[in-house]
Amino acid sequence: MSAQTPLRRIVILGGGTAGWMTAAALARALDGRIALQLVESDAIGTIGVGESTIPMIRRFNTALGIDEDEFVRATGATFKLGIEFRDWGAIGELYMHGFGRFGQDLATLPFYQYWLRMRQAGKGGGLAAYSINQMAARAHRFMRADPSHGNSPLADITHAFHIDAGLYARYLREYGERLGVVRTEGRVAETLLRPEDGHVRALRLDGGAVVEGDLFIDCSGMRALLIGDAMGVPFEDWNRWLPCDRAWAVPCAKTSALPPYTIATARPAGWQWRIGLQHRTGNGHVYASRFMDDASARAILMDNLDGAPLGEPRLVKFRAGRREKSWVKNVVAIGLSGGFLEPLESTSIHMIQTAIARLLDFFPDAAFQQRDIDEFNRQGAFEAERIRDFLILHYHATTRADTPFWDYVRTMAVPDTLQAKTDLYRSRGRIVREGNELFSEVAWLQVLEGQGIAAGGYHPLADVQAEHEVAGYLGDIAGVIGQCVDVMPAHADFIEAIRRHPCDGQQR
Repeated sequence: MSAQTPLRRIVILGGGTAGWMTAAALARALDGRIALQLVESDAIGTIGVGESTIPMIRRFNTALGIDEDEFVRATGATFKLGIEFRDWGAIGELYMHGFGRFGQDLATLPFYQYWLRMRQAGKGGGLAAYSINQMAARAHRFMRADPSHGNSPLADITHAFHIDAGLYARYLREYGERLGVVRTEGRVAETLLRPEDGHVRALRLDGGAVVEGDLFIDCSGMRALLIGDAMGVPFEDWNRWLPCDRAWAVPCAKTSALPPYTIATARPAGWQWRIGLQHRTGNGHVYASRFMDDASARAILMDNLDGAPLGEPRLVKFRAGRREKSWVKNVVAIGLSGGFLEPLESTSIHMIQTAIARLLDFFPDAAFQQRDIDEFNRQGAFEAERIRDFLILHYHATTRADTPFWDYVRTMAVPDTLQAKTDLYRSRGRIVREGNELFSEVAWLQVLEGQGIAAGGYHPLADVQAEHEVAGYLGDIAGVIGQCVDVMPAHADFIEAIRRHPCDGQQR
């Protein structure tokens, strides 16, 4: 057995959320044993449209030892219990994808199988009544889950955040630099490769400085300077399924309402987001340029703001898809350099987080074992494809045919993996979660049902209990959730307690 040669220097190209999340996590994990250098240029902007997260970000912050109240104050954050979708299945309809669990499982089956049984009997009501996240969100209430409540829904609250991504990157930069990350200002003029094996040897910056490293992490955004330009990895385009390729983004003055959820409103050729922060509201219009021109898309955004705009809208162009490989030789792509899936379900920051976790799982020595690299790429591809399918579902599961865009996505052929999932649910209400799929069974359930894909049956074992027992079980759950929501503080009050009285916010 040969001795392993450890890495000595890691170079991260690009700052922003991806670069500084990577730097902070590696600095924490490596504890000063390997030199970390981050190269970025203040002259190069970041995409900066992602201000909405999903609950797994809390694991990342916890792993870094970040206090949640401090994080909320530093990033202008508010809390997020889910996403409300307006006009997606049909104009005038709305539903919510709430985080966390639904109901309580009974015997050997998940809760939703009993709900399907009662729904098909014309009883049981809508899904929202059985989710504390959805009911609290509707009431604009919030509190953190409290394990001391045992089996109560108050122990099941699952939250994420709306954040100012720029402030988050700044916060992580300060964190990383405290742990020894060296930041170098500059733009890459040339990538220098080793002639013997094609690995990156160094980056030559404008002005002539040379930054050498053993492992290079590409966080250069959609420019993909290392994984794309230097390594030549092709881009797999998913535009045929996810045709939106542009977004106008603009902040506006915050309003008195501060809902603990993201709002995603369908528009004639895409959709519009609304994200409330402590200090402003984030807005954007994501659209397909082959179905709408830029000027029309800009007008739709500006005509549908809740407050006065705080600047001129910024146009962002993108392609939905991913690099065929995220790790080649000694280059690992993290963030937009490895691919982009539009912000519909707030997955961009999460995919940065999971790429970092995979890098730590398969952290290399100087030999860069190909088997490790292949498994890293396999897991990343699986994750991206399953998230892709979930996003496609939002577009494809619609009855809308009122514009060319909606008629196209309604009638387009979808990936076989998505078709199999929807067919399985239509048949007998079964939802199967594979491997490290991000979205849970109840996440799929909420979008399927919310956009009109109904189950043709339910699990036969749901008939073991008598109907009156199942009806009582569902009624009890809905009643308890309603009582729990009544004792929760208003979302705005909870945030104000954190801002003014950190200890009160921590305890509530």
